[in-house]
Amino acid sequence: MTPADQPPSHDESLHHSRPTQSEEQGNGNEHQIHVIGLMVGTALMFIGFLNVFLSISGGFEINVVPFFIYFGGLAIWANAAIETPAIRYGVMALAIGLALGLFQYGEVLFWHKQVLFWVTISIVMYFMFVEPKKPTT
Repeated sequence: MTPADQPPSHDESLHHSRPTQSEEQGNGNEHQIHVIGLMVGTALMFIGFLNVFLSISGGFEINVVPFFIYFGGLAIWANAAIETPAIRYGVMALAIGLALGLFQYGEVLFWHKQVLFWVTISIVMYFMFVEPKKPTT
């Protein structure tokens, strides 16, 4: 058998350096799910925060539903945005625990609304001034 008759050999380093079409599609789907989680979580947090803010400024009472919406959005956002598993699941557990605690308490007091308002303002200010990490490729 001559070298021309042999099947072409594949260099293993070339084969593994290029992602296959299914790997590229999987990475694209993960990115889309990540972006959807960020959008839905942020939207729910904004809707819940808006209800709390309007009740503070308008002086009217609200029930626990805006807090459920806010904390549900926080859990969805944390699942999509936070990379470290311990911090991610800690934030999710804290959000769910606060929502269940408020549900058990049964009513929303003025200081509940104030705490949610100022914590949200602090978080937004933090993310305004901290530059995001650049992804390494």
